[in-house]
Amino acid sequence: MGKGNTIVKANATRENRNDISKPHVSSFERIKKTNEEGQECWSARQLAKVLEYTADYRNFQAVIAKAKEACKNSGQEPSNHFVAITEMVPIGSGAERPIEDVLLSRYACYLIVQNADPAKKIVALGQTYFAVQTRMQELTQLDEYTRLATEEERRLFLRKELREHNKQLVDAAKDAGVESSLDYAIFQNHGYTGLYGGMGAKEIHARKGLNKSQKILDHMGSTELAANLFRATQTEEKLRRDQVKGKEKANQTHFEVGRKVRKAIEDIGGTMPEELPPAESIKLIEKKKTKKLKDK
Repeated sequence: MGKGNTIVKANATRENRNDISKPHVSSFERIKKTNEEGQECWSARQLAKVLEYTADYRNFQAVIAKAKEACKNSGQEPSNHFVAITEMVPIGSGAERPIEDVLLSRYACYLIVQNADPAKKIVALGQTYFAVQTRMQELTQLDEYTRLATEEERRLFLRKELREHNKQLVDAAKDAGVESSLDYAIFQNHGYTGLYGGMGAKEIHARKGLNKSQKILDHMGSTELAANLFRATQTEEKLRRDQVKGKEKANQTHFEVGRKVRKAIEDIGGTMPEELPPAESIKLIEKKKTKKLKDK
């Protein structure tokens, strides 16, 4: 996002027309724009309407102010995420009048919904949408990840990340009361059920054409691995943040997080994880990589 106050014509940013044509796309995705640099952004005035701040835009400006402060406190430069503009809009007979607005990055929107009225259902939906999407964006922007040129490299990276985060998820689940191996299998299945639209591990195996000895995670492509990584990290954080206690509550938490990640995928028009084809066993890729290193 650019810096400073900018004067733009009303068509200087364009809405994502492809997303708007899809009936399942969320309200937040529908109003997403692309600026002149090709970066995604949102209009504060449009976001205010979606979040039901329609009576007085000044009330929403107070929310923006809190979000800017949170941005600064997080070590980010607010001007990189909140860009003041004066938009020239037509009023008839060829005349135009200026309207002040703010172009928001995805991170700015995330901070705004965190500081908006939590009593509004649409705000809660926005918190889920922007939380998941911001985490997805953070991953794809990691220097290490963006340098990966091939699908195999991305799979190896994400599978390694998922292994590490699954260990942390196990610890968080144990603290919540998920103790035995059977307990954890049931807990893990709740996460799959939420993310895969009601399908548990057995159903996923059958859908992917895998046998019992083949691990689901070892046959996921990078897109599917990323979705499961977000499921694991978000569940771990929620278990700890909400201090969830009891196996049933832990299972329900895992299911709800999986379902929200699925909803986020749906909102951006992504392919549902159960529809993604199985990939070559990652163990074979790891063996090939080891062999290449030995041959050098």
